[in-house]
Amino acid sequence: MKNIHRSLNNRVFAGVIGGLAEHFDWNAGVARVLFVVLAITPAFPGLIAYLILWMIMGDPE
Repeated sequence: MKNIHRSLNNRVFAGVIGGLAEHFDWNAGVARVLFVVLAITPAFPGLIAYLILWMIMGDPE
């Protein structure tokens, strides 16, 4: 099983969503749209989740 790391190629800001999309073989564009939709809902603290993932995910290889 490969490790989750930030994307070197699929990055807009820090590569977090691109890295998740590469790891799970998702379309990065769809993953970003889904994240934005979830981030604007009050039940999902999207910015906090993104920052935490940015800190814990490994650097791009």
